[in-house]
Amino acid sequence: MKTGSRLSACLLSGGLVAGCAEMDKRVEAPPPPKVVEEAPPVIVDKAQSQPLKYLVGRDLKPMPTRPLNVRSRCAYRDDIGTRTRLSLLVKNAQVRTFVASVNMPKHGTCRFNLRNFRQTASLPQAQLTARDGSDCTVRLWEQGDRVTVAFNNCSQSCDGEAFNYLWPIMVEAKSGRCF
Repeated sequence: MKTGSRLSACLLSGGLVAGCAEMDKRVEAPPPPKVVEEAPPVIVDKAQSQPLKYLVGRDLKPMPTRPLNVRSRCAYRDDIGTRTRLSLLVKNAQVRTFVASVNMPKHGTCRFNLRNFRQTASLPQAQLTARDGSDCTVRLWEQGDRVTVAFNNCSQSCDGEAFNYLWPIMVEAKSGRCF
């Protein structure tokens, strides 16, 4: 009976071990993926622009393209001491008189004279190009009640570092006052 008691002891201990062991958990299959209906692609008309939020409700129209007419003989000194002198006459977009001098303390002076330029455009803005073959251009255009005289690539018309500090000259179209 020793063999029988050994057998029953083994079965008993095997049963105890089996009782403590975890049962195999059944693994459930994951649910089938949900079918998502794709929305039809949105077609955006790229040629149509959207108004900016601060322009909505405002009745803005483009500036009319018309020949520039302005006369100015002015002198101006700003807060940092820059002195500007301008003599300008433009009739029907043809520049008749243009003499400008802008003196910037400690930097030099820029001087412009119509005899050193030829007019290369009249509308939508008058444009003067240097006769010496350099890239110097002077552009004049009207914006509201002001006329802007701007300089591009004109360092040869200036002494020292003055061109690095040269800003456009603004002229009131009606009064001819510059600032």
